[in-house]
Amino acid sequence: MKITVVGAGAVGASCAEYIAIKDFASEVVLLDIKEGYAEGKAMDLMQTASLNGFDTTISGTTNDYSKTANSNICVITSGIPRKPGMTREELIGINAGIVKTVATNLIEHSPDTVLIVVSNPMDTMTYLVHKTTNLPKNRIIGMGGALDSARFKYRLAEAIGAPMSDVDGIVIGGHSDKGMLPLTRLAGRNSLPISKFLSEERIQQVLEDTKVGGATLTKLLGTSAWYAPGAAVAGLVHTVALDTRKMFPCSVMLEGEYGLNDICIGVPVILGRSGVQEILEINLTEAESAKLAESAEGVRKTNGLLDV
Repeated sequence: MKITVVGAGAVGASCAEYIAIKDFASEVVLLDIKEGYAEGKAMDLMQTASLNGFDTTISGTTNDYSKTANSNICVITSGIPRKPGMTREELIGINAGIVKTVATNLIEHSPDTVLIVVSNPMDTMTYLVHKTTNLPKNRIIGMGGALDSARFKYRLAEAIGAPMSDVDGIVIGGHSDKGMLPLTRLAGRNSLPISKFLSEERIQQVLEDTKVGGATLTKLLGTSAWYAPGAAVAGLVHTVALDTRKMFPCSVMLEGEYGLNDICIGVPVILGRSGVQEILEINLTEAESAKLAESAEGVRKTNGLLDV
């Protein structure tokens, strides 16, 4: 199993590290445009192999896509990260050109790959890949919902005072501060609804804290987060590579599901070796459906800035 990660920055390197530590891939290729950067990150990570107990080979390359040939899964993390005060949507001008070029080069050398998009604005970048490549729609996945749901579960466990393994929750909608929709109605602790443990006011606070999860970290760190995004990507790669059919919320192309068409937005899906194996439709309340539709309009507005 060969995995390529484009972008050897903090998110890409964390992703490569988590994939290697899970020890299911034979090879991980890191690619970056900065001379020697991916090679250095790969060497540093390989020097942890005996300490972390993995046998995956990690190599780096400077902009040589021939080294990525025949990758089973490719991850695009490249692009400029957010700075404090920036929205994900403000990154579109620069990142669209980067993502289009990267996707085209990856598919040229690995035409049967499953492509996972991380670059922001993530829903729009996923849509861009659909519109500018010939990959089947099931083989193009946007990562955002997996990360947003992990942040939701963190906030739930924090509020309840419970172990993380006790809580479950899902976030759908756009991967943006205003667009994401944490489904508090369906969240729970060991099959019990969170309303058994939290007041409505505290539940609302969990929802709001989840929505600004990325912005909160950007303000604290001075740049985008990397540990949780890297782990979210590694989780998707793992379930695709091992064909485990796990469910994740991901940004995928909708064609009628949830009443939406020609848009990539976060919804629950089953992932496996071929990528997206099934899109699951949750029975949403009228209010939740309205919020999802509002989120979709925000994504469409950003999509409108694309030259496709």
